[in-house]
Amino acid sequence: MSNIKINNMNNINFSAWYDLAINYATSYGLKVLGAIIALIIGLWLIKRITNGFSNLMNKRKVDESLKPFLISLVSVLLKVLLAISVMGMLGIEMTSFIAILGAAGLAVGMALSGTLQNFAGGVMILIFKPYKVGDFIEAQGYMGVVKEIQIFNTILTTVDNKTIIIPNGAMSNSSMTNFSTQPERRVDFVFGIAYGDDLEKAKKIILDIAENDNRVLKDPAPFARLSELADSSVNISARFWVKAADYWDVYFDTMEKVYAEFNNNGINIPFPQMDVHIQNS
Repeated sequence: MSNIKINNMNNINFSAWYDLAINYATSYGLKVLGAIIALIIGLWLIKRITNGFSNLMNKRKVDESLKPFLISLVSVLLKVLLAISVMGMLGIEMTSFIAILGAAGLAVGMALSGTLQNFAGGVMILIFKPYKVGDFIEAQGYMGVVKEIQIFNTILTTVDNKTIIIPNGAMSNSSMTNFSTQPERRVDFVFGIAYGDDLEKAKKIILDIAENDNRVLKDPAPFARLSELADSSVNISARFWVKAADYWDVYFDTMEKVYAEFNNNGINIPFPQMDVHIQNS
């Protein structure tokens, strides 16, 4: 009699566990299956998206030092979003986790606001390339050749061989002059001659110097015209177009040649002076 009761109890327990397993499988099996399918499809999509992002950066010729970082950043962000979505499909409460993650991100962002601004500026510079290594630029009150573009800073070397380090946040949010963007530049001069000297002769000397210099472009043609009747001099403005690499050589050579030719041809370069008239009372 006791054996029959024990067998009946075992049958009842087995049936209860079996029913419970069936209920759990029915309730959560579809969720787990859906989560697995979403995870597989999500990982496949993330791979396609990161590959497309990489191809886009190749077309835009993004700096090689920046590409791996950006690809990893996009991949990690997408995978975090996928993990949150999959856990939500499984019924795991994610509200508190997302709130904690957002609060931590806000705290880190506030603590590193300056650094993050420089980082964002560096990313924008490396993507849009307002200047590149080797360009001669003027920014933030400094002028020099770009030696290195880092994630947080841009390093310049000035004409007197000083090293200048400028945060990228400032470089990306303010005006900047790039002297190397265009292949040609205009050299501007102002030459002063004395009142009474031969203006046409002075202009001819300037234009002859430009014509005999192979570095001065013929188109646009060199220009020399009277521009101002100043207090102590008659000023002639001259403009030559040259290759950007020849700018300073042409500037200094022309200044020396004009000074020498003016002296040889009796054209005076005046200095500031004042006439004082004394009346006897």
